[in-house]
Amino acid sequence: MQPKRFAFVISDLFGGGAQKSLLYTADGLRQRGHEVIIFTLRERVEHRIPDGLEIINLAVINKATKALNTVLLEKWQARQIAKALEAYQADVVLSCSCDRITRHLHHHNLHFWVKSDSSAQLSHSLKRKKAFAKQQKYYNGRNVIAVSQGVEKNLQDIVGVKPHSIQTIYNPYEREPFINMASEDADLPFDNYFIHVGAFTNVKRQDRLLRAYHKSCVKTPLILIGKGETEGKIRELVTELGLDTKVALLGYKENPYPYIQGAKALILTSDSEGLPRVLIEALMLHTPVVSVDCPSGPREILTGALADYLVDQDDETALAEAIARMDHSPVEVDKRYYQQFLAENVLPHFEAL
Repeated sequence: MQPKRFAFVISDLFGGGAQKSLLYTADGLRQRGHEVIIFTLRERVEHRIPDGLEIINLAVINKATKALNTVLLEKWQARQIAKALEAYQADVVLSCSCDRITRHLHHHNLHFWVKSDSSAQLSHSLKRKKAFAKQQKYYNGRNVIAVSQGVEKNLQDIVGVKPHSIQTIYNPYEREPFINMASEDADLPFDNYFIHVGAFTNVKRQDRLLRAYHKSCVKTPLILIGKGETEGKIRELVTELGLDTKVALLGYKENPYPYIQGAKALILTSDSEGLPRVLIEALMLHTPVVSVDCPSGPREILTGALADYLVDQDDETALAEAIARMDHSPVEVDKRYYQQFLAENVLPHFEAL
């Protein structure tokens, strides 16, 4: 295939799975011979940047612009992005997590990369209506890439988006980098444990995790890796359930992979996801997973024997039973469980844009 010039546009590279997925995708395309630039809109970087991957900060988001927050400002910000794209002569532009601004762009091959399912995140009818109207305004008549089949379906059937085109392209993965990072030294508090990796926010539902873990009566300890606004409530619940000696909160880890690889299983308990990369990363490290069947993503990831460990998200008893079953007899994971997410199978879809 003739090499292309890919431009990724994102607010920043600070935390979150969306930022990590973008970096892996961009670097994967670069390694396949394409020219790639990531344009950030502010200087906030938390992730490791792959060697050779070019990052340019356009600096169009700051305290002043956040305070103003007007459509005129958005259009000015978009013009600065457009100038950078024109100078770079981008063949393909992918907007990720900054669509409020990039909706004002009119590049001939612009794609909006949607990585979350807002229809599952909002239960209040007025907030849902406003959020859906916003997404319709952003994506109607535009090219959309959904991170999972669930996100694609919900954007059209529930949110009511009428795009010019829409397709599902999974996040691409190479197994070797995860193996290398997992081999780095880490201070593991237990020899044998379950693990949860995710931001401490309401949507990740660590409260559901802790209640189900307590109900499972397993002796295997539990590690939580993450940071966020609900940490205080999580610690209170750990104490309330009498789990202080069995549950360890380790904070945010730039490299969580030694912890994931060493776990008996990873557990996901979110109210909603897009395509939860932490499940795929665990499988890449041959760590089995237990997950609630939240919209969207887990159902597309847990296949084969792991499908038996996908439980209704509101059934904490079923989740506890799944944890206990996994504790007694962990599923052995091999390439069959993550084949569809390997870069060699995914990146050609980006190259065809």
